[in-house]
Amino acid sequence: MTRRINALETLPDWRERRQRAHAVRAEVIKNLDSYLDQFTVKAQANGVIVHRAKDAAEAVKIVLEIAKDSPRSREDRKENKKEISVYQRESASKTLVAKSKSMVTEEVNLNHALEAEGIRVVETDLGEFIVQLRGEKPSHIITPALHLKRQDVGELFHDKLDIPYTEDIPTLTNTARKVLREVFLTADIGITGANFAIAEEGAICLVTNEGNGRMVTTLPPIHIALIGMERLVHNLDDLALMLSLLPRSATGQKLTSYTQIVHSPLNGQQRHFILLDNGRSRLRNSPLKESLYCIRCGSCLNACPVFREIGGHAYKSPYSGPIGSVISAGLFGSEFVPLAQASTLCGACKDACPVDIDLPKLLVRVRADESPVSSLHSSNQHGLSPLSTFSLWMYSRLARRRRLFTLAQKFAALTSPLLAPFSQWIRLPAFTGWGYSKDLPRFARKSFREKWEGMQVNTETGRHVHTNKLSDKEETLRSAQGDIDFVERFTQELTAVHGHVHHTEDPTRSIIQFLQSRNINRIQLEPNVLDEDMLTQADITFSREPDPAIRAGVTKAQCGVADTGSVLEADGEGKSLLASLLPEIHLAVLRTSQIYPSLENVIHLVKNTKSAVFITGPSATGDIESVHTIGVHGPGEVHAFLVDD
Repeated sequence: MTRRINALETLPDWRERRQRAHAVRAEVIKNLDSYLDQFTVKAQANGVIVHRAKDAAEAVKIVLEIAKDSPRSREDRKENKKEISVYQRESASKTLVAKSKSMVTEEVNLNHALEAEGIRVVETDLGEFIVQLRGEKPSHIITPALHLKRQDVGELFHDKLDIPYTEDIPTLTNTARKVLREVFLTADIGITGANFAIAEEGAICLVTNEGNGRMVTTLPPIHIALIGMERLVHNLDDLALMLSLLPRSATGQKLTSYTQIVHSPLNGQQRHFILLDNGRSRLRNSPLKESLYCIRCGSCLNACPVFREIGGHAYKSPYSGPIGSVISAGLFGSEFVPLAQASTLCGACKDACPVDIDLPKLLVRVRADESPVSSLHSSNQHGLSPLSTFSLWMYSRLARRRRLFTLAQKFAALTSPLLAPFSQWIRLPAFTGWGYSKDLPRFARKSFREKWEGMQVNTETGRHVHTNKLSDKEETLRSAQGDIDFVERFTQELTAVHGHVHHTEDPTRSIIQFLQSRNINRIQLEPNVLDEDMLTQADITFSREPDPAIRAGVTKAQCGVADTGSVLEADGEGKSLLASLLPEIHLAVLRTSQIYPSLENVIHLVKNTKSAVFITGPSATGDIESVHTIGVHGPGEVHAFLVDD
């Protein structure tokens, strides 16, 4: 939560952005049908096969049909396997699915359905991989193994992966990297979700840190994305707005390690988008429709005092916490309606939400049985006794009349001290449980309204201020941003996320010196980046094709983003997407004239690409005890060689 607050403070106008994001999401949900049609037409024009699934069963059926029609069988690929680990050996003959973290696939119970058909599914996100080995469900939508200690993971990997027991988190992370690298390189199908779908582009956006999302969209011959139909934004400008808020709210980052935008299939690849309804249309036409504005950042879970105490597994739903209590009741049936009772209605979730969803209001509506599945609820009185129902009715009558309510408060304040000593004998409120284990609480002598009006007087003295205006600090930061040198800002930001910046006049010479210092004599190289004759003279060989044995990849970045320290890579002749992903070290050559202030300035450069990615530092994870660990599935080092024009 501290990281989130600090990250938002780097956006002086984050409050205004939050309101804009709310309006963007509201407009999309209001006109969802037309946006879905636009997205479908554009995606099909991009060469993507688009499917619509009305429910979970239909979504699973579509995935199974795609898997059965896979053009590349396991037998065709055995010759590519140089070595098979203990983990792989048990089911090497099965169709293999490499899966990135996706809450929609949890929602439709996809793994179980595929495994029932003899298809092997491997979760490739580190946290999801851990809970899959344990046979558990994720406990948090961002960090699935949040409930586990390093000792739990050490014992698990010792038992399941046949490695010596260790509690060292980098060692455990590196073990998962080695095991899952085999899965990435041999998978028949890659399955992901989508953080956003861009209607105007017919493209999807994936926001990840470890690199597994990029792996499963790039390496397998078939990629399937399951997309909740509400995850749409209108255009790239709206996407840039959402991306300025999502990672800051989710993990406290200005931008995740990999922000990937996928338009169309890569060469020799088949790409499918499955748009899932599964009750969303019903939810959209209910009093709970605002819950569809959610962008799945998880900040309401982190802020909720109830979730922090009981954990995600207590909710028995793919979606936990405050937003899960609303969505689950709206999508899955009356058995999840009681989840809304697990809330103090303190409002922390609303304050944390980057799109300003009024979650307390929605939770109250679920409690009032206003969910779209309310007709399935077993009791019109919601399980309350006649006395409780009468008491709540009386309270609602009082609460609607200010003067009457104030008199009732005064009366209660006078009588509660008299009744409290005798409450355990008279059991006056016995129907609620008070009096059995607790004394009757004493009412405050001053009402909240009286205290608040007193605070309003103090506002004039400056002791307590309520305002939506920017603070002096924020105004100063905003005005200073225009004076910051983009190259200096880029260097600061990339260094802050564990990247490295080298200023050079001769990138070839500098990169040769770097490679020689690491004893690297073979690289994957994008064309027209370095002086290839100089490389040959230095006894450094290069390849255009990806090879897992190559330790370093060299690319020419499309641009840089100053306020996040990001570089943009796109598909092309030199396969820069793979050169920046498979090797353990990524070297990006970037001209200083191509460094721009912010993501909003460069987001449109992803147009006319099959796939593009903003890279913000090396791959990283926090899935084991929330310890930040560098180097997971993608490179552990990112070096930007800046060339001054």
